Amino acid sequence: MTSLRNRLFLVLMTATSLIWLCAVAWIYLSSRSELEHVLDARLQEAARMVHSLVAGGNLATTPSVAFNETGYERQLSCQIWSLDGQLLARSSGAPEEALSGSTQGFSSRVVNGEDWRVFTITDAQKNVRVMVGDRTGLRARLVRDLIAGLLGPALLMAPLLAALIWASLVRGLEPLSRIAAEIATRDGEDMRPVASGGVPSEVLPLLGALNNLFGKVEAARRHERDVTAFAAHELRTPLAGLKTQAQIALAATDDAMREEALRQILVSVDRSARLVRQLLALAKLEAAPTGKAREEEVDVGAMLRDIAQQAPTPDGIHVHFDRSLDGLTLKTDREALHLVLRNLHENALHHMPGGGGLSWKREMGGLCVEDEGPGIPEDELVRVTERFFRGRNRTLSGSGLGLTIASMAADRIGARLALENRRDRDGLRARILCSGMDAQV
Repeated sequence: MTSLRNRLFLVLMTATSLIWLCAVAWIYLSSRSELEHVLDARLQEAARMVHSLVAGGNLATTPSVAFNETGYERQLSCQIWSLDGQLLARSSGAPEEALSGSTQGFSSRVVNGEDWRVFTITDAQKNVRVMVGDRTGLRARLVRDLIAGLLGPALLMAPLLAALIWASLVRGLEPLSRIAAEIATRDGEDMRPVASGGVPSEVLPLLGALNNLFGKVEAARRHERDVTAFAAHELRTPLAGLKTQAQIALAATDDAMREEALRQILVSVDRSARLVRQLLALAKLEAAPTGKAREEEVDVGAMLRDIAQQAPTPDGIHVHFDRSLDGLTLKTDREALHLVLRNLHENALHHMPGGGGLSWKREMGGLCVEDEGPGIPEDELVRVTERFFRGRNRTLSGSGLGLTIASMAADRIGARLALENRRDRDGLRARILCSGMDAQV
């Protein structure tokens, strides 16, 4: 498992080390350049001093010129040559071979296997050439010791720096550890939001997403409890009716009473079956993935007629299909469209207990079904698609799920369910608005 603390520690230590190395490289280059400039200036100064002595007529052997700086002893070597190539004088420790050629000014040369940096002054009047030089190896050693002096404290401070970075990371990630500890102590029923007090701004989005997830889980669990409680309540009534009617049928001595009891048993069975079917359809819609469903060509008119044949039509109700539905096809999710049409059809049938007409027709942008029931109060139109909402004009066999399922299934196929009361008479007008039908009307 990858640790965020370890990853940040490695990143910070690597970045710090790279910065130190870059700083050391920059100091090395700049120090070497400055050191070369200073030592060249001293070579030039020493050569001019020796030349002034020569110009004064003193050609005795020039003594060694030495200086001490931070424990280093640098030996400058001096040679005085005549212009015809004779060595007139040299300092102690200076090689017998010429330090430089006839080039005046600064030059570099290898003498006796060593690299030398030399400054030469040529005096034609005195017929002499003054050469003063030093070994470049000493210069390189001085720069190396300078860098070593910088790296030494850095290496000694590295453990302290690592400890400080680690302590900072532990303290900086403490809010995450606190949140994890708080969640770990909860039981499965505790979905309270995690407190955001004292949490850094970088952690707030994560905490907000976590609290949002808790809210969604709690809402889903509350919904499941409501569905279970409602299903238990709704199923209890028809099951109790089934038991009562069965007892009546067993105890009846009159054939008419027995037949009525059996008929009521059939009504209760139909009600229970419809409720179970609606609950299963609702669960299936909620569990369906949000991606695009598989589409196929659907004959809408044939599907409506098939639904009408399967749904029992109460006595006194006649169903009409407009001829505009003939040949109407739609490329969509067959199962979701079937849910929309079936639930609208059954909902219309269940809300016309006194009989009447139910009409399906095709219009611009979709389909329309009209019934001759009591309609829906205007203040309840915006709520009738809520789960288990039945309103004032509810029927005993209604469960409050039909329009909910129809609305959810319409969303599934990219359509919209629009409900309104009829203006020409009592009844409800339900429209399925689907852009896929525009071109076919």
